[in-house]
Amino acid sequence: MVDAPTTDSWRIRRIVGHMFPLLIVLSVIVLWAGLTLDAAEALLEEFALLAVMVPTMIGMGGNLGAILASRLSTRLHLGTASFDLGDRMLWANIGAIVGLAVTVFIALAVGTWLIGLAVGAQLGLGELLVISLGSGLLITGIGIVASLLVTYLSYRLGIDPDDTTIPIVTNIVDVFGMVIFLAIAAWVLEVSG
Repeated sequence: MVDAPTTDSWRIRRIVGHMFPLLIVLSVIVLWAGLTLDAAEALLEEFALLAVMVPTMIGMGGNLGAILASRLSTRLHLGTASFDLGDRMLWANIGAIVGLAVTVFIALAVGTWLIGLAVGAQLGLGELLVISLGSGLLITGIGIVASLLVTYLSYRLGIDPDDTTIPIVTNIVDVFGMVIFLAIAAWVLEVSG
């Protein structure tokens, strides 16, 4: 079992002292995601349905990682967390996140396909499923690993994980999620085209 953080970690000065530099660094890092999106402008113009998927893909990936990070942080505060690979509750939480990801990313592909039918777009359901599930599950995997690492490292460094996990995890997922989504979409369209 892990000891719960002390109430000293809830002081405003301490929170701002940890978070302000972190948020500055994360803001610079997330600019990379924007630059990646800008570099893929031609692909998104040619296949406009992909542009419909971007906000949900990146947002949901970050949300799923944030859910896991929040659950881990809560368990730390309750003193019930263990970073042991045999922790059944940890694996149950990871399984729930993966189950949510499969559901959400299938729904995203089907919803995007239906929009495509309505507007006469040229991407098929199979292509959209491969793009959505492939990139969505990779993004979810990154979110899971980031959640585990950031929660553990925050705790080990004596920083309240509530202050660090969600901003770090969502920014990591934003940056790598954009790169992964665009790479998989380009690969699927090249193979099928």
